[in-house]
Amino acid sequence: MSGHSKWSTIKHKKGKADVARGKIFSKLIRELTIAARAGGGDPNANPRLRTVIDSAREANMPMDNIDRAIKKGTGELPGVTYEETMYEGYGPAGVAIMIRVLTDNKNRTTAEMRHIFEKYNGSMGAANSVAWQFIPKGIIAIAKDKATEDTVMEIALDAGADDVTTETDGYTVTAPPDTFEAVKKAFKEKGVVWESAELARVAQNTVKLDEKDASKVLKLVDMFEEHDDVQQVFSNSDISAEIMEKLAKAEE
Repeated sequence: MSGHSKWSTIKHKKGKADVARGKIFSKLIRELTIAARAGGGDPNANPRLRTVIDSAREANMPMDNIDRAIKKGTGELPGVTYEETMYEGYGPAGVAIMIRVLTDNKNRTTAEMRHIFEKYNGSMGAANSVAWQFIPKGIIAIAKDKATEDTVMEIALDAGADDVTTETDGYTVTAPPDTFEAVKKAFKEKGVVWESAELARVAQNTVKLDEKDASKVLKLVDMFEEHDDVQQVFSNSDISAEIMEKLAKAEE
């Protein structure tokens, strides 16, 4: 999700990481397959594929799994054909939500996305109903014990990043999609390890939520993220780190 503290979001998701390990692999395999199909199986010539391979390695996916997924995308091995699409709508408190999916049955997925919206007090909209509120960005999260603020700032801006935000637990680096790979490479060459790096949709304006509405929005987002076809969920919610921590503890 975008809009609130990147670090609070990371903590929120890490609590479920072990349980969702198999699901994470499944989602990454779809990403690898469609990235290879779209731009070829050579990561040196396919930045999107290179980004997904990095994510798969960070998730400790075996190289055999990565290679098979890529070969399915290039047609060297038989596999399922996935279609990439976005769903848009509004959740509780008027929060705008975008869901990126990879599906082998769009009719089924559309019905299921609409059902989740309606079940959790939201409504699914038409294409571009909320997309105008978001802009594509690369987002890199770096823990404070990995580098100093000056180091992160210097590397990021020299490599073409837009901005660096310092938070309690770390730094959030944002970059245009066309310089995202260069920024990642710059950190890697300097030995600075990131917690996460992804291409995302960032809200231009956010909706600040109290604890009650934050709980509802997070529940809706969780339901989307647990769906097998969903790869990423973005929102324009603004949830404070304190509320995120409190809600995370309530789930323990």
